[in-house]
Amino acid sequence: MIKRRGTLFVVSAPSGAGKTTLCREMRLRLPELAYSVSVTTRPPRPGEMDGVDFRFVGEGAFHAMLARGELAEWATVHGNLYGTPARPLENALAAGADVLLDIDTQGAAQLRTRYPEAVLVFIVAPSMAELEQRLRERRSDHEGEIARRLQRAREEIALWRRYDYLIVNRDVKEAMEQLASIIQAERCRTGRLGLSFPDLEVPN
Repeated sequence: MIKRRGTLFVVSAPSGAGKTTLCREMRLRLPELAYSVSVTTRPPRPGEMDGVDFRFVGEGAFHAMLARGELAEWATVHGNLYGTPARPLENALAAGADVLLDIDTQGAAQLRTRYPEAVLVFIVAPSMAELEQRLRERRSDHEGEIARRLQRAREEIALWRRYDYLIVNRDVKEAMEQLASIIQAERCRTGRLGLSFPDLEVPN
């Protein structure tokens, strides 16, 4: 009999490094992997769906959730508020489901304190030049916003040693394989399993 609590996988990356794409594809590849939908005050981007990509709320609603203690973590990122609802996260972990979270470095630090056993993965682009190119190719930010995101990226990259794993996203398929390998390996760690083999005699 195998009894285990779910594992929390936290993925962080500078804007433009590709973490959203990797997390979206990983959910398709590992359908049994639960995904926590974050709450944010930023407006939806083209193609984003409320309740699927994010829960889009006003600042008043966000602060009300915070006051009621409904968020496991929260942070201000690029002038917008982001947070992770605590109840669905805890319910999934308690039921033995592994959960994937796509959040910034501030939120990851809070979750490391709340869930010391969480697995933290940091994604980076091969270089700052590549990161800047990716941000420009999105064509969703003006020059001032791109400069602010690049400065924030430098600050976030300096924190990479606080994470358990580092993935350099040179190629999406390669990065996907690395992230999948991390998840599968962590699922097999003996420290995460509660095993009972009543017919097996284990020598002392």
